[in-house]
Amino acid sequence: MTQVGLGLDPTAVAAGAAGLGPWLDRVAAAGLDHVVVGDHVSFRGAGSDGLLMATAVAMLQPRLDVHVGVYLLALRHPVPVARQLATAAGLAPGRLSLGIGVGGEDRHEIEICGIDPATRGRRTDESIAALRGLLTGCPTTLHGHEVSFTDAVVAPAPAHPIPMLVGGRSDAAVRRAGRLGDGWLPIWVSPERYRRGVADVVEIAESHDREAPTGHGLQVWCAFDETPEVARAVLAGAMEDFYGLPFERFERYSPTGSAERVAAFLEPYVEAGCTHVNLLARGLDAEAVLAGASEVRRLLAS
Repeated sequence: MTQVGLGLDPTAVAAGAAGLGPWLDRVAAAGLDHVVVGDHVSFRGAGSDGLLMATAVAMLQPRLDVHVGVYLLALRHPVPVARQLATAAGLAPGRLSLGIGVGGEDRHEIEICGIDPATRGRRTDESIAALRGLLTGCPTTLHGHEVSFTDAVVAPAPAHPIPMLVGGRSDAAVRRAGRLGDGWLPIWVSPERYRRGVADVVEIAESHDREAPTGHGLQVWCAFDETPEVARAVLAGAMEDFYGLPFERFERYSPTGSAERVAAFLEPYVEAGCTHVNLLARGLDAEAVLAGASEVRRLLAS
């Protein structure tokens, strides 16, 4: 069955634990499978740390899994990231999934972290390889072009492996998912592109003597309201405010309206191999979003 998760409600987050805890309880009661947290150091000046937020969510609501979608690994050194992941996994065994992206919508965010934007892809590749070794708990050495360390140990290893999915819609992201990931986690792709991408990931993995990844996901901005025009206006405002770009750039990949409309949009992706959906959802109020997401989950399971 396709798992359905919901992105954090901004109002609940702004209220701190007193607002986020009750909201998470309602997400669990609605039958959703996981919560999605984002990650930015300074995207147009704003952001929140994905691993800190994931740990907070896991502690506040023990019935929900937590997916990070997506973590900007290239902006950090992989050794302390491995320690953070091992700590979080110890607190919430088997409940954490890590989506990894290269970023790039705001080049300044990368530059202020001391990273040359032109190297972020290679740095991400090397850092994923580093995490693979470090999270075994065994001594790990890596001397790459961007990342270098000798005999690093991060112990104890997580009792349950942390799935690492590769975000992004480019050909480079697909190749990265095939070589290094446990699945592909794109955003803003057509069903046909998704189908081709999943097939390419499998082919690339097999060519590198890896077991074919099967945990493919999809990140989707959407909005719920029985009046499509209202839903569209809500989502357009949210996305234009976040990205600083016209909504028309995203509209064909961003379903709006009833839960039935959103589920119908997602069905071709499920048929193409999508095992979990991350709904970055908006609505006139939190209860409408929860009800819509819950109904999408029911419809995709039927």
